[in-house]
Amino acid sequence: MNTYFASPERADQETLAATVDFAGKNPIISGLLSSVGGLLAVLDEHRQIIALNDEFLQMLGIDNPAGVLGLRPGEALCCIHAQEEPGGCGTSQFCSTCGAAIALVSSLKHDKPEERICALSALRDGRAVDVALLIRSRPIRMEQQRFLLLFVQDITRQQQRAALERTFFHDINSMLGLLAGAAELMAQDERSELADTVRRTSMRLSKEVAVHRYLMNQTVASQPTLTLNEVAAGEILEELRSFFASYAAAYQKEIKFPEHAPAAIIRTDISLLLRVLCNMITNALEASCADAAPDAGVTVWIKQEAGQLVFQVWNAQAIAADTARRVFQLHFSTKAEAGRGIGTYSMKLIGEKLLGGTVSFTSSKKEGTMFCFALPLKNA
Repeated sequence: MNTYFASPERADQETLAATVDFAGKNPIISGLLSSVGGLLAVLDEHRQIIALNDEFLQMLGIDNPAGVLGLRPGEALCCIHAQEEPGGCGTSQFCSTCGAAIALVSSLKHDKPEERICALSALRDGRAVDVALLIRSRPIRMEQQRFLLLFVQDITRQQQRAALERTFFHDINSMLGLLAGAAELMAQDERSELADTVRRTSMRLSKEVAVHRYLMNQTVASQPTLTLNEVAAGEILEELRSFFASYAAAYQKEIKFPEHAPAAIIRTDISLLLRVLCNMITNALEASCADAAPDAGVTVWIKQEAGQLVFQVWNAQAIAADTARRVFQLHFSTKAEAGRGIGTYSMKLIGEKLLGGTVSFTSSKKEGTMFCFALPLKNA
């Protein structure tokens, strides 16, 4: 039989039956199948399935393993290319680019573990369905025989999400670039407060998208470019007042801002700075909602001390000691909803790693909770 990639050779029925019987009686293989989480199959040197665990059977939608023993992975998974050649799975023109086939052939050839992503088009209910599988093939030897442990993980949703996110960020950045350019021209022509507001908002929205991308990937390539400018403390205060003008009413809590800010200037990225400060205030507002006292709200201070501009946000609620130890940990949250646990983490990441400041907090039942963000002054 011809092949475009992997060997078409299979074990004869007698040899296959003996190998299946060996795998079924071998305590090591039985132990692996019963203890390893996820999808696991055991293959012979011809890439034929000789054993598989209950999770794999459940994924295939069958109860009796006899129906898949002797098949190759693509045949068991109903790959649309598995029957295109007489040799079956691994021998079609598509198989040379199949992650599963590459992992199996490579691990047999080099006698070492191999991992690949398999883009599988599977025939299900009469139609082709695209699935992404993470395939890991690991050779093992028992009683002078070599087998392959085939670990399979369905990563379809992760791959779809990553692809959609990549497309979204690309498209939204293109649109934001056009918006920012138009807003810049409008601000130059009109010189109005509204035009300037549109310009600043579009620039910060663009930076917000860049920050979201960085929080998702946290790679050097995704790190947002800092736009450093000299910013007066009073300007920061007015930005916060404007942003939270409607927030306090929404939370039915008062936000007390200082009447005046110190006459200090810092060199920073105003968009990233405001993200940190807005997170601090929003978290304090959410915490203050747990306090039934009518005067329970949030207080903000801006101070100049020890060569730093210090932003402080206070609320009356104390953070429990066991929670306080993990406040800045990614994914940790006291709230049950999915998607929580990034607010305080992002404060620390952006405030310290990107802006070079210091984010900290203190909390007690007597004194309440105070979050602080300190940045060096321009001439400090």
